[in-house]
Amino acid sequence: MDERYRKLVLLHSNDMHGDFLAQKVDDRLMGGVSYLSGYINQVRAEEPNTLYCIAGDMFRGSVIDSEYLGISTIEIMNMLSPDVVSLGNHETDYGITHLLFLEKCARFPIINANLHIRTNNARLFQPYLISEIDGMRILFIGILTEEVMAAAKNEGLVGSFLNIAEAAEEVGKICNAYNSLDIDLTVLLTHIGFEEDKKLAARLDPAWGVDIIIGGHSHTFIEKPAIVNDTLIVQAGMGTDQIGRFDIVIDTDENRLESWKWECLPIDAALCPKDREIEELIHKFKAKTDAKYGRVVTRFASRLTHPNRTQETALGDLFADVLRESLGLDLMLTASGSIRVEALGPVVMYSDLVEAFPYDDPIHMVRVTGAQLQRMLQYMLRDEVWAGAHCEFYQLSEGFHVVYSRAEHRFLDFSFNGQTVQDDQIFRVGLQHFHFMIFEEVFNVPFDEIKRNGNPRMISTSGRDILEEYFSSHQHLTRIPGGRLVVR
Repeated sequence: MDERYRKLVLLHSNDMHGDFLAQKVDDRLMGGVSYLSGYINQVRAEEPNTLYCIAGDMFRGSVIDSEYLGISTIEIMNMLSPDVVSLGNHETDYGITHLLFLEKCARFPIINANLHIRTNNARLFQPYLISEIDGMRILFIGILTEEVMAAAKNEGLVGSFLNIAEAAEEVGKICNAYNSLDIDLTVLLTHIGFEEDKKLAARLDPAWGVDIIIGGHSHTFIEKPAIVNDTLIVQAGMGTDQIGRFDIVIDTDENRLESWKWECLPIDAALCPKDREIEELIHKFKAKTDAKYGRVVTRFASRLTHPNRTQETALGDLFADVLRESLGLDLMLTASGSIRVEALGPVVMYSDLVEAFPYDDPIHMVRVTGAQLQRMLQYMLRDEVWAGAHCEFYQLSEGFHVVYSRAEHRFLDFSFNGQTVQDDQIFRVGLQHFHFMIFEEVFNVPFDEIKRNGNPRMISTSGRDILEEYFSSHQHLTRIPGGRLVVR
């Protein structure tokens, strides 16, 4: 090959969410960090010009992560040795201060171009990384917008980009500042969702030279990259069951992609050797969490599923019902995104419950009228949701029957306990703390309007405590979804 052409292998993951251990799927072991690490090490040995990056959300989803507040995850990631990691929204779950501590524990660079201190606009993290390998210079920029930064909104002194337009402007500033350094490839590591990545790509000036967007947040599985404004856009689903791989040839004279191939490869025992050292570390943490979390809470009548966050599910129905009944509410709106597993049971260990419901938020009660509730749910069911945007969605507790027509943008039925809901009817509605704090954003109803119905108040400091207590005293629970929220 001509000296001006150099090969680069770019491996990438996103939304790993503490998916550390391999699981048996159809009689074969899939995923797990030990197999993932084995594959990365193998590629690095075969292809010296290899970089591995992670596009956000290393944290959450595992008791190994939550028990150690992310410290265990950083130690495991240190052994995985990514070349660069960008922040996702769940990196802020334990607080900005703790995140800055975790960054000090990391032996790999963490980049983010937009988190800043409001008073002086000082960035909290290095905004970019220039990686030099075999005479090539690769510019990585970390992007995260405010729409997915809800946990950080409680940090009054911390700000972020408001929207895609501002994010694009910041990318332009960084690219303009460093293009003079003979950058051969520019990669955005985003965590804003696949559809938002397309919007961002459309706003990029081709002169900035952004070649690739490696994204996360929407957990999107794709068969081939999207191409918008000559920018390749990819994502590798979620967890550690797969890894994205670019095989790239770069023209270092022209600073451009000469050719590329992308694929999403399965991480399993057939493809990947096992990294024994990283597995020993994971099992050291697991032995400690097993001692604390390895007890049976209950046994369901059957395995309850949560396959899709934008539909009524069996597990969502059960969680909403338990919280409503225990707290004496008329309606519990349980966030679909707070249920982090696709299935639970029939035997439910405490570790299973924690992984299924990791956000141990307080529960707040607000009073809403029937008219306000219809506006709230109509906004939840807006067209944007069905177009693939990463929007908040809620599971309804028993008693409500809602039928919505997407074509007509209206409710065909909206009833409670068999009676049509009246506009002036008052309902006591439960919300998890995170969603209570961003009420106007997720429901598009002014909160001052809600407060006129009566002062909101916290009615429980722990949603998970309620679930655990209820499950411990109720066996063989089950739910059959389909009658509470019907979308036509």
